[in-house]
Amino acid sequence: MTFIATPARLSTASSTFDAEFKARLHWSAETDAAIEQRVADILLDVQQRGDAAVLDYTARFDGLQAASMAALELTQAELKAAFEAIPAAQRDALQAAAQRVRSYHEAQKKASGESWSYRDEDGTLLGQKVTPLDRVGIYVPGGKAAYPSSVLMNAIPAHVAGVAEIIMVVPTPKGEKNPLVLAAAYVAGVTRAFTVGGAQAVAALAYGTQTIPKVDKITGPGNAYVAAAKRRVFGTVGIDMIAGPSEILVLADGSTPPDWVAMDLFSQAEHDELAQSILLCPDLDYIAQVQQSINRLLNEMPRAEIIAKSLNGRGALIHTRSMEEACTISNAIAPEHLEVSSRDPHRWEPLLKHAGAIFLGAYTSESLGDYCAGPNHVLPTSGTARFSSPLGVYDFQKRSSLIEVSEAGAQTLGRIAAELAYGEGLQAHARAAELRLAQVPAMRKAT
Repeated sequence: MTFIATPARLSTASSTFDAEFKARLHWSAETDAAIEQRVADILLDVQQRGDAAVLDYTARFDGLQAASMAALELTQAELKAAFEAIPAAQRDALQAAAQRVRSYHEAQKKASGESWSYRDEDGTLLGQKVTPLDRVGIYVPGGKAAYPSSVLMNAIPAHVAGVAEIIMVVPTPKGEKNPLVLAAAYVAGVTRAFTVGGAQAVAALAYGTQTIPKVDKITGPGNAYVAAAKRRVFGTVGIDMIAGPSEILVLADGSTPPDWVAMDLFSQAEHDELAQSILLCPDLDYIAQVQQSINRLLNEMPRAEIIAKSLNGRGALIHTRSMEEACTISNAIAPEHLEVSSRDPHRWEPLLKHAGAIFLGAYTSESLGDYCAGPNHVLPTSGTARFSSPLGVYDFQKRSSLIEVSEAGAQTLGRIAAELAYGEGLQAHARAAELRLAQVPAMRKAT
């Protein structure tokens, strides 16, 4: 079967560009009401029945029958055996990718993840204590495809942060375990792993069951049911983000081989039909060349049907007046993945403010970031890069303020605090501060 992909051809010079582009960008993060209700029912059931509910839903949704939760837990010996059984080339690639991811997150921890303090002129100590979370849960998708890279990207920064226990959940439909996912869990230092997925896995991690321990935070992407479950358990546990469809935005000046750019657009489109791939370029002839590459290369792809649906439904090739305008549009989109495919990417990088990850230069394909460059591939989507960041060591740490007020400091700070507390009508607050003063004043009424 032959597939055809014709992304929308838009021009910023057109009077209808804003409306046409807005329609192309639109994607609702709201989940179907039926999904929300089903997820609510599953969460409540797991909260009430624990392991028994998890076993029932695993049998119903994954077709995996198990007499007890012990049958769904992957032992460390099994993870190690999976690692030793995969081909040597895969072992080497997995370890090389893990080392690069670990090195990047070690550097990230040193830059921003250490405790600090200082003393002011009166001897008062002020600072911040950074400590890791005790236990986290990582969700690894396992439905349409297996994602060992997601294991590395979620578990390694948690490990670097100092998290004591990393609990992995991964669906294994009909009991089919992906050896590369298990091997990645071994390499990344996962503490415990369970072959459980869906909303029931999120519920088990959030509330705890007789077998699966309650965690402090859940990270990792999943389907609509997983996203809805994470949204509902937030507050009981922390979460990383609610992920939308994959996105790539390529800013091109026409100097990169068009086949490269076409394949980069494919790299996100092949995830699912709702993924979005956009090209911004001031060279109209180059845009036509990219379209020709799309036509020629599409049907060589095993996932051609998905790519075609994605590009036809949400893709766009946009002719801009300049690279500067392309940067402005990029900032408005705030894409998950942003490639700057130009001769001089560092000329344009200072103009780019909002993106999950920025890939500089023609040789920096987005796929390298997905697997082995080092920075995390769990990125904000759907425009949330305007206020969100990639998953990192900081997501697995918390900060406590340190305050040690000296006797001299209490004389100054106590008067300031008391004055403000009386103004707020909180006499006990004021009195607590005044009792530390060398000369304790009589209590006064709030103003």
